[in-house]
Amino acid sequence: MLGAMALSIFHPVIAEWFRSNVGTPTDVQAQAWPAIQSGGDVLIAAPTGSGRTFAAFLSCIDHLFKQALARELDDHTQVLYVSPLKALSNDIQKNLQQPLAEIGNAALSAGLLMPELRVLVRTGDTPMAERQQMLKRPPHILVTTPESLYILLTAEKSRRLLQTVRTVIVDEIHAVAPNKRGAHLALSLERLEALTLTKPQRIGLSATQRPIEAVAQFLVGNRVPLACTPSSRTAPCTIIDVGHQREMDLAVEVPKDELSAVATNAIWADIYDRVAELVRQHSSTLVFVNTRRLAERVSHFLEERLVDLGADAVAAHHGSLSRQIRLSAEERLKSGKTRVVVATASLELGIDIGAVDLVCQIGSPRAIATCLQRVGRAGHWIKAIPKGRLFAMTRDDLLECAALMRAIRTGALDRIAVPPAPLDILAQQLVAAAATQTWEEDDLFNLCRRADSYRALARSDFDQVLRMLTDGIATNRGRGMAYLFHDRINRRIKGRRGARLAAITSGGAIPDTANYAVVAEPEGTVVGSVDEDFAVESLAGDIMLLGNTSWRIKGIEMGKVRVEDAQGAPPNIPF
Repeated sequence: MLGAMALSIFHPVIAEWFRSNVGTPTDVQAQAWPAIQSGGDVLIAAPTGSGRTFAAFLSCIDHLFKQALARELDDHTQVLYVSPLKALSNDIQKNLQQPLAEIGNAALSAGLLMPELRVLVRTGDTPMAERQQMLKRPPHILVTTPESLYILLTAEKSRRLLQTVRTVIVDEIHAVAPNKRGAHLALSLERLEALTLTKPQRIGLSATQRPIEAVAQFLVGNRVPLACTPSSRTAPCTIIDVGHQREMDLAVEVPKDELSAVATNAIWADIYDRVAELVRQHSSTLVFVNTRRLAERVSHFLEERLVDLGADAVAAHHGSLSRQIRLSAEERLKSGKTRVVVATASLELGIDIGAVDLVCQIGSPRAIATCLQRVGRAGHWIKAIPKGRLFAMTRDDLLECAALMRAIRTGALDRIAVPPAPLDILAQQLVAAAATQTWEEDDLFNLCRRADSYRALARSDFDQVLRMLTDGIATNRGRGMAYLFHDRINRRIKGRRGARLAAITSGGAIPDTANYAVVAEPEGTVVGSVDEDFAVESLAGDIMLLGNTSWRIKGIEMGKVRVEDAQGAPPNIPF
C-alpha cells in the first residue's frame, strides 16, 4: 500500500514502467521519494541491495521527463552524480541508460513525443574526444568522481557545464567522509554551490555509517548559525535510515594447520584448496584481499587449481590494471564466463557485477563497514541473503574476525570521524578557486567555513595558507611557487598566471605514486601499471604477473615497462 502511494507522485508513464520492470518499491524508496520531491537535502542510509541508488535517481528522472514533455528540456546538465570509484561511475551510467531507454519507449507507446534523456561519464578514464563532445552537447545527467568534479570546477569551459546543476547525488559517502578526499569533496561542493544559478539539492547515499548525524552534517555543510551549540543542533537535513542490518550467512574458516603469528606455505596451500572447492560449489564467487600483490598471487594459485573450468575461469581486478582489463573482468563475471574474481577494494562499493553467490575475504577486512560492504556484494539485489566466508590466516586475523562477527550480530558499527581542516587540501582549493575568478577575502573564507571539514577553520590558519600561496616558498634559487595575487588594501584575491594549470595538474587527495605503464608488445597496448620501485628493480627476462597473466619483461625505459606474453610461464618475481 505504501509503495503504491509512493509511486503516485511520479508521472503515470514512469510509475507504470517501475511497476512492470522493477515491481513494488522497497521501504527506503517509499520513504525517500517524497523527501526528495520536497526539494530539501536528503541523506539515505540503507543496506547494500536495498535499491537506494534508484531511490535517488527516479525522482531526478521524473523531473527531467516532465520537463521533456512540456518542451522545456534543453541541453543543460541538471543532475550531477559523484562517486568515489571510477568503476562505480561506469556501472551507474550503464544501469541508467537501460531504464532511460525503456522509459522513452514507454512514452512513445503512450503517444508522447519527447527528446532523449542523456547520461554521460566524466572520469580520468574518459577519452578526450568524449570530453570535447560533452562540452558541445552537455548531458542531462553527468556521472563523475570527486577528483574529476574538482577539475570540471576549475577548467574554464567545463565551469559553464555545471552552472545549471539542480541536484547533486553523492554516493558511498561513508567512503570519503572520514579522510582527506572527503575534505576535498566538501570544498568542491561549496565551490559548485557558489557557481550554480540556483542552490543545488544534495542527496547522500550510503550503506554503513555511524553516527548518522555527522554524515548528514558532512553532506550539507556548515549551515548552522554560529550561536548554536552542537548540543542544540537539530538534524541538518532529512535523514532516511532504514538500518544496516540484513540477514547474512556469515562464517569464519580456519586452515587445518594450527595458526601462528605468520601464515606458512602449508596454510596458504590449504586456503587455496578450500577457496577452489567453494568456487566449484557456487556459480560465481568474489574473493577480496587487502593488497594488489596478494590479488595477483591468489588469482595465480587459484587458476592452477581451477584449470579444468576453462581459461577465463579466474580473473584479477585491482587499480594497477588498465581500464579495459578491469571492465573485461567485470563483464565476464556478469556473463558467467568467469567463475571467480580476486579483487582489492576496486570492487568493494556498489558496482553491479551481476549475481554473485559467495564472497570470500582472505585475512581480516580491518573494519566492520568494510566487511558488511564486501559481504553485501553477494546477494546484491533486493531480499537476497548475502553469503560470506572470512578466512583467518594468522592468530591476529582470527581475533579480528571473531570480533567482527560479534559486532555484526549485535549491530555495532565503526564510528566515522571527519578530519578537521586539512590545510594541504585547503591550499589546493584556494589556488583552484582564485584561478577561476577574483574573490573578496571574506567571501572566500566564508565559503571554506561552509564545508563541514572546515567548520572550525581559524582565520589565522586561513591567512597563513594565503600568505604562503601569495609569497611563495624561499629556495636557494630565490622564491618560487607563488600562485596567488593578494591585494591587501582592497582585500581581494586572484590567481597568477599558471595557477589554473597548477591546480588542474596537482589536484586531489589520492597520494601520487610514480607509476610505470606496462606495454604489451608487439601490439603496443597498455595492460596496466607497476610502481616505480618494482620497475627499477626488475631486469629484462624476468617474468611477472599482471592481470593473472604471465608477462616476460623485454626492456625498461623512462615511464614504461615493455613486456611480451610469457605463454603461462611461472613468474620468478612477485607482483
